[in-house]
Amino acid sequence: MLVRSGARLADLTTLGVGGPVGRLVEVTDAAELVAAVREADEAGRPLLVLGGGSNLVAPDEGWDGDVVAVRSRGVERRGDTLEVQAGEDWDDLVAVTVEQQLAGMEALSGIPGSTGATPVQNVGAYGQEVAQTITEVRVHDRAEKRELTLSNDECAFGYRDSRFKREPGRFVVLTVTFALDAGPLSRPVGYAELAKRLGVDLGGRAPLADVRAAVLELRRGKGMVVDPADPDTRSAGSFFTNPVVPAEQAVPGCPSWPAGDGRVKLSAAWLVQSAGFGRGTREGRVGTSSRHSLALTTEPGATAAELMAFADRVVAAVRERFGVTLVPEPTRL
Repeated sequence: MLVRSGARLADLTTLGVGGPVGRLVEVTDAAELVAAVREADEAGRPLLVLGGGSNLVAPDEGWDGDVVAVRSRGVERRGDTLEVQAGEDWDDLVAVTVEQQLAGMEALSGIPGSTGATPVQNVGAYGQEVAQTITEVRVHDRAEKRELTLSNDECAFGYRDSRFKREPGRFVVLTVTFALDAGPLSRPVGYAELAKRLGVDLGGRAPLADVRAAVLELRRGKGMVVDPADPDTRSAGSFFTNPVVPAEQAVPGCPSWPAGDGRVKLSAAWLVQSAGFGRGTREGRVGTSSRHSLALTTEPGATAAELMAFADRVVAAVRERFGVTLVPEPTRL
């Protein structure tokens, strides 16, 4: 466990905003993580547990307490099941599954951040989400002050949602266990854009390596693979979730997909662009990505206040024009 001062949240997040940290505590295994959390709780210090910082809008005033940076590593394979430490880099893990011919994560290639963060948001892309493969999540329960293992059902996953998100701060993820499919072919491709790129029918399968390569190519084309040399990747990926509305409230012309129970999922990117915030719309040091209207990006020196003011203007414009309220995807402290 390493404790240091002088850190800034801007240097720990992909959006590059956020002020000074009271104490930065870097932990390298689950035991250190639990010890750091307990120490902060017992001392009554504010606590922020941070993985890759890719889904966080950090406050300009900083964090006057402990920031615990999760750096635990390790992947244990048992047959087709992987138990993964929370600090394991997500894309590195996906690469390992492809190399070892385990299907179920391949469409989630290129997503930044740590493995322990994926169940919180029920991370998903290109027709896959982690809820489809997670069997259990081992956590430290700060409310009950003990370790628990939660089943998939107990995680209460939803679209970009989970029990962890609905009870913020209570659970600290220690490990995540995934059940995958052995074999050289992907799970059925469930996203039309990806299927087209692969040259297969929707619901078809393709070699795992081909799916990973296609997804990385698609994401890079949208500025959604983190690259320090690419200013479009100073973002949190998609800033708004695709809104789910009753079918009768579907917006004419807006791409949509069935969402069950008489509802449809609308394209947030289309709504943002059609409300006047197309790709490359800038206001000072913040704006939409030059390659994807759903990603909000920052320039060096930008503040969280600037970013959220711009996001609020996008939300207001979409609501005024289409009667739909967009919900930000990143966590805002």
